[in-house]
Amino acid sequence: MSDRRRNPAPVLTALTAVAALVAVLVPAMPGAYARDGARVVAERRAEGRIVDLTVRSPELGRDAEVRLLTPDGWQRRGPKDRWPVLYLFPGGDGDHRTWTEEYGIQEDPELRGTLVVMPGMPLFGFCTDWFNQGRGGPPAVEGFHLREMMPLLERDYGAGTRRAAAGESQGGFCAVSYAARHPGLFRAVASHSGFVHPLQHPRAVRAGATYLGLDWRAIWGDPAAHRANWRAHDPFYLAERLRGTSVHLASGDGTAGALDPPGTPPDPHIPGLEDPARPFPEDVLSPTEAVMEEESRTLAARLKAAGVAVTTHFYAGTHAPPYWRRELHRSLPLLLQALDGPPGRGCRA
Repeated sequence: MSDRRRNPAPVLTALTAVAALVAVLVPAMPGAYARDGARVVAERRAEGRIVDLTVRSPELGRDAEVRLLTPDGWQRRGPKDRWPVLYLFPGGDGDHRTWTEEYGIQEDPELRGTLVVMPGMPLFGFCTDWFNQGRGGPPAVEGFHLREMMPLLERDYGAGTRRAAAGESQGGFCAVSYAARHPGLFRAVASHSGFVHPLQHPRAVRAGATYLGLDWRAIWGDPAAHRANWRAHDPFYLAERLRGTSVHLASGDGTAGALDPPGTPPDPHIPGLEDPARPFPEDVLSPTEAVMEEESRTLAARLKAAGVAVTTHFYAGTHAPPYWRRELHRSLPLLLQALDGPPGRGCRA
């Protein structure tokens, strides 16, 4: 989950309250939404090359936000003009504005020839069509991202089929899991402190969801009784399906590093994360960066054994945005080279 401050508890408490308020003010209406199908109901130019879309999503049963960083020439696009696309997935807070407001990617000159898509996601959504005790239904986050948003952008907004993806924290899981579940969807993916092997630490899913007042078993079910569903979303068990996709995994070790303020304590150690039945302290937020590193190292070894092109960067550091900004810049050459599209207007991607 994405932590935006050194003390995340007040922020996450506020997010939980906002999520509850939104649920009251905007109730899920899957029937009404499904009759109309997914569609863009609002389009706003935020600033410069940034465009915000509101998508009415039957898969989510609610409206969802998508932020675009448009390439040079996009405003003058013709019906056949297409650009290569970099999808950037948010952390557990699901905020589609993170990449521009926190990291200022609109100032990066290397992105002027690429359409950058930053979709939102429900709180702790895990880029998954939720299990919901076997009932399915909203929120179908994967359905929104891949079955609704992506076709809309490719039809009406100049998005091509040369795609790469990256994400921070929970968004790192999104990029790698989507690529593994849908081989060929992305040419390259990067995970920055990603939750990339959930079955290695199912208790961390429980801890994070419970902290936010969510039913952790609603995501994939119980890790024992519904293990097949967990495996179907866990990149570790889908490693062979990532052959042909370049994968980059980065994570800190949970100790204070170069980008942490002086005096920053290490991320809390929570023993027994692999055991979902073990009690845990309710006031401790998990996962920690040490968990992300362990999962990333385990997945990297599995990918190498499966013949997947994988690179890694492990470092001293905590679960914090300054590292994700740095790691995005480290992985951009890999991602953009995979897109292999010339800069400028109307690249036939």
